Amino acid sequence: MSDLILTPNINGVDDFYAELIATHDGLSDEDSQALNARLVLVMANHIGDRATLSQALAAAALKSEE
Repeated sequence: MSDLILTPNINGVDDFYAELIATHDGLSDEDSQALNARLVLVMANHIGDRATLSQALAAAALKSEE
């Protein structure tokens, strides 16, 4: 099991963020939430490692409580 990377680790992070926002442009709130859900599932499938996914869920849950 590898440790979850929580420090910045995306090449071209600003470009990725702009692309992410542009992908949501013009969507209703419901469609935007559905896009986010599909994106999470695509990324989770790519990661594939259940232990890493569990760490990611725990890290995201802690962030939302702050």
